[in-house]
Amino acid sequence: MASKKGIAVTAIILAAITGASFLLWVIPQENESTFIVTDYQGYLDGVENIHEVLQESIDIEYQNLRDGKISPEDYITVTEITSSQVTTQISEFITSKPSEPWQESYINYMDAMKKFNEYILETKVLANQIQNGSSDEEISLTIEKIESSESRFITSGLEKEFLFQLNNRSEIEWINESPGEYGLFLEIAIKVFGIKPLGVKLSIN
Repeated sequence: MASKKGIAVTAIILAAITGASFLLWVIPQENESTFIVTDYQGYLDGVENIHEVLQESIDIEYQNLRDGKISPEDYITVTEITSSQVTTQISEFITSKPSEPWQESYINYMDAMKKFNEYILETKVLANQIQNGSSDEEISLTIEKIESSESRFITSGLEKEFLFQLNNRSEIEWINESPGEYGLFLEIAIKVFGIKPLGVKLSIN
């Protein structure tokens, strides 16, 4: 019951964020609709807000699934709702046709949302396996795939590979050891560009 209430609350929050974050028109053109954005930065800010809500919702419910606090059936419902929201955002990116100065930003964020959607569907696979009584080995392999979120930084200066994770403040958390000054430029770049964790790997040479 709590999970269904959480789903409803998330839907309300998303509707509020979407309505308040940017200005747009939807103009029918024969059999198609064109998504016209009038505030490009506002739209991207709105998408980022929506993504943060979706990411937090998935993280909480995924942990609830692992802890047995939510049934696989309820979690599958969460993934379907979340994936639908992400697919809607991707569709809007495709039909918005931004002006040239904004095209690269739009393409980059659209690709990021696609990766996030892939991550959501991977967690849905786990829920299906639990629901269908798959073997412990199969479930463990799926969990390992989902949770292997460590990204890699390879520096020729030290001829070594360093593992790291990103937190929601766009900060690098080095695993085991830090590359020191060799990783400083990466820390600054990620902070400046506001890169957030998306449940996917980065490999940087």
